[in-house]
Amino acid sequence: MTAPTTSEPRLLGAATGPLPAPWRYGGGPRLWTLRVAEHTERARLREDLLDPDERARCHGFVRSVDRDRYRVGHVVLRELLGAYLDGDPAAVRLVREPCPGCGGPHGRPAVAGGPLHFSLSHSGGAVLLGFADVPVGVDVETEPDAEATQDITAVLHPAERAEIAGLSPRDRPGAVARCWARKESYLKGVGIGLGEDPARTYVGTGPAPGAVPGWTLTDVPVLPGYAAACAVRTPGPPAAAPQTASRIPGNASTSSST
Repeated sequence: MTAPTTSEPRLLGAATGPLPAPWRYGGGPRLWTLRVAEHTERARLREDLLDPDERARCHGFVRSVDRDRYRVGHVVLRELLGAYLDGDPAAVRLVREPCPGCGGPHGRPAVAGGPLHFSLSHSGGAVLLGFADVPVGVDVETEPDAEATQDITAVLHPAERAEIAGLSPRDRPGAVARCWARKESYLKGVGIGLGEDPARTYVGTGPAPGAVPGWTLTDVPVLPGYAAACAVRTPGPPAAAPQTASRIPGNASTSSST
C-alpha cells in the first residue's frame, strides 16, 4: 500500500460556491484553507449550525477576534462535513476519541459513527482543514517573534535545536514555525496533541520533513506569512507509547484546533 499524496489545499473564498461532492474513498487527504476575514459575517449568520458545546466555547472567548476565528473554522468545518457526508451539517455529531496517552475523552476529534477523519487548525487570520480516509492532522502557524522563537526552540528535539542554532537569527523564526507546524500536525493526527513531549519525535526544521514511522508528513503551501503541515497515518512500524510532556512554554503554539 503506497502512502497517500497530500495536494495543495483548495482556497475557499468568501462566496463558498459549490461545496464538494459526497466523499469517495481512496486517494490522499483533501485540504482546504481560507481567510477568516472573508467568512466572518457569513459565519455569524450561520452560527445555528454549531452544536451547544461549540456555541458555548465560541462565546467563551473574551476577544472578538478569537470568537470570529473559532466560529469561522467550525461553521466551515460543518459545511464541508455535511457536503462530504451528504447530510445536514447541523446534524453532524462531533465527539472526542480516547486519548492514546491516558485514555481520557480528549483525544482526536471525530464524527460519531462516521468513517471520515478530519482535522482543523487556525492561527492569526488563516484556517486549514484536512479530511481523509485515515487519521489525519493539520496545523497552520504564524511566524513567531524573537522571544517566542527562543521559547519554542527550547522544547524541541535535540537535533532540531541544533539545526536552529546553526541558522542566522533572521532565518530562525521561519524554521521554528515550519518545525512546529509539522510537530503539531503529527501529534494531532496521533490524537495526543501536546500531551506528548515535543522533544520526543524528530520532524526536522529544514526544507523537507523528517521521516516519522507510520506517518506521511508533508509541508503544505497556504496563505503568505504562514507555515503549515499535514500528517496522514500510513502503514509502518507501530509507534512507541506516547510520553507525557514535561515542559511546554505558554506561547509555544500560535494556533488552535477543534
